[in-house]
Amino acid sequence: MKGASILIIFFLMFTVASLLAPFPMFPGNLLVATIGSVVNAYALYLSAAFNGLFYGVLVWLVFAGI
Repeated sequence: MKGASILIIFFLMFTVASLLAPFPMFPGNLLVATIGSVVNAYALYLSAAFNGLFYGVLVWLVFAGI
């Protein structure tokens, strides 16, 4: 259960940080760029969610490896 809480906490933390940051963050900006203007209205939120997922899983893998 500790692993799930680490994943959720870091997912939320990086998602909020991506929403508040005034610059595009990797890899969310690449995802939005490859999708194109189809999701232009939701680009900021999609990018933030993808960044949260990417970095949350990355931190969780480090936690699980240790």
